[in-house]
Amino acid sequence: MGIFDKFKTGLYKSSKNLSSGLNDLFFKKKIDEETLNKLEDFLILSDVGVESSKDLREKFSNTKLDPEKSHKDEIFKILASYISEILKPLEKKLEDISINKPSVILIAGVNGVGKTTTIGKLGKILAKNNKKIVLGAGDTFRAAAVSQLDVWAKRIGADIINSEDGADPASVAYKALDHAKKKKFDYLLIDTAGRLQNKKNLMEEFKKITKVVKKIDSNAPHETFLVLDATTGQSAINQVEEFKKITPITGIIMTKLDGTAKGGILLAIGKKFKLPIVALGMGEKEDDLHIFDAEHFANALMFN
Repeated sequence: MGIFDKFKTGLYKSSKNLSSGLNDLFFKKKIDEETLNKLEDFLILSDVGVESSKDLREKFSNTKLDPEKSHKDEIFKILASYISEILKPLEKKLEDISINKPSVILIAGVNGVGKTTTIGKLGKILAKNNKKIVLGAGDTFRAAAVSQLDVWAKRIGADIINSEDGADPASVAYKALDHAKKKKFDYLLIDTAGRLQNKKNLMEEFKKITKVVKKIDSNAPHETFLVLDATTGQSAINQVEEFKKITPITGIIMTKLDGTAKGGILLAIGKKFKLPIVALGMGEKEDDLHIFDAEHFANALMFN
């Protein structure tokens, strides 16, 4: 299965939701004020975001369509073009972060978004071309997270640095980077806690991790990727806002896109925050994390 086909499979629910809703609105109907109002409401309910919904309303208000014909393809092309136009500049190329050795990547996100699994899948992608990976089990307050990361390390042939339950996450990060540096590893992925309900403690934890890794590499961490669950809809926007207060975010990874009919949330986040998008999770298999491609995403969403 090619990469575009994987995007189509992963975005099937979202695509069907959008296409059926748009068909109901536009099929052989004149685009009048009432239709435009319904379009804007439908897009907002599809988690596309208020700003994008207003933009698209404006685009369609200036579009001349023959009311006697089905103009589904024309409408979908306008939408796909808009989505691609907004998200294309946000594509994050992983080769851009490989100039450091090791490249230190903090992985942030609330508990339950699939963070630990995403670390394993991302590690597998980065491990191509004989790159050496080490995982740092920094979510020390969740024994399950450490165990899960250990399974992933074995699966992808990575080293793992962990500690006893409840240990200082910063000490794990320091040991992991020290190990990666001495053994000449290419990438270090550090798992972190996701207890957003205690924001002050989490902020201090991130500050401490950043401070200790800088003792070994003054430029570390080189990246901080935030993992978001697409099925949480508007809550994902709130998570971006809160984590931006805690630590600088250099990339977004969105998981569980195959489990939602509202994949438009990625467009809402891209439009609002303009943060780079690293990858999309669209399934349970270990190869179901895909590096983000705006055109594939837009076309799979509109032409499934």
